[in-house]
Amino acid sequence: MAYVPKKRHPSSLSSPGLFTLKIELHPDVIQPPIWRRLVVDGRVSLAKLHHFIQAAMGWTDAHQHEFVIRGTRFAPPLSADIPDDIPSEDDRKANLNRVFASEEQYLYRYDYGDNWEHVITVEFFEQADPDVVGMAWVIDGARACPPEDVGGIHGYHDFLETLLTAPNSESAQALRQWAGGTFEAELFDRRAANAAIQRMVWNRWGGK
Repeated sequence: MAYVPKKRHPSSLSSPGLFTLKIELHPDVIQPPIWRRLVVDGRVSLAKLHHFIQAAMGWTDAHQHEFVIRGTRFAPPLSADIPDDIPSEDDRKANLNRVFASEEQYLYRYDYGDNWEHVITVEFFEQADPDVVGMAWVIDGARACPPEDVGGIHGYHDFLETLLTAPNSESAQALRQWAGGTFEAELFDRRAANAAIQRMVWNRWGGK
């Protein structure tokens, strides 16, 4: 079924409501695209959104992250990997209702070494039941995210090329074993992604 955006309510961005976000990993260089579409309670913090994105994409939260929104950087406080002279705001203290607006795009960066850049598009905002507190769920998506520590864009391309062009080679077997025993680039399991998010919500993991 084709995705049809609902009409947003621009006057209610500070009210209890839901943001629909499309998150794409390096859309300028990774084709076919790796992406997820999430619906998220606007009252959660950017820090909590970080955990939702990790679960939805399939990352393991093994590295640092940051958001860049209209030229302002939001990140965890006292990050060891970030120079002290770079000003930033605490992502635990900024909720989506405060910083997001419909039809804008922002950057979410994960792992400063591999430098995985995700483009977040705020597709729309809609009013919702106030009881839907801290919730998020994945409604669509495509393809698996790369393995952790694969070496960024170039490493991922080399990884895929080996698996596709010489799938039975010793190099391919070693790469699959390194990636956990198997890797299916075209696989996206929406049910598993939502199960991971719901465990996080019910266990109150990842902050507000």
